[in-house]
Amino acid sequence: MDADHTVRTMVEFGSKALILSRRVGSLYRREVKEGGREKVEELQGKVDKLEEEKAALEKANESWEVERKRLIMWRVRCLDSEQRLNKKIGEWEEDYEELKEKYDGAVGELDDLKNSII
Repeated sequence: MDADHTVRTMVEFGSKALILSRRVGSLYRREVKEGGREKVEELQGKVDKLEEEKAALEKANESWEVERKRLIMWRVRCLDSEQRLNKKIGEWEEDYEELKEKYDGAVGELDDLKNSII
């Protein structure tokens, strides 16, 4: 009976070890699954945060692009205005020279008339 008892004990021990190993395996898989789920949730939170930051950066970039285009248009308008003003100044300078010649001529004629009267 001693041998029977030893065999039974070994079979019982083997059965308990098998049951225990299945339970441990099941608990390990659950732990890995839950831990994996927690890791996935953590990573998803980071991804969501990065997507929000990306959206905010894209929005800021859009507003900067609008501002850049506005400034470019403003610069073009200023350069156009400067060219028009320089052209106008040139025309006025020509008109001034012409008027000055006429004035000098009129003053000369006036002096001649004064001398003729005297």
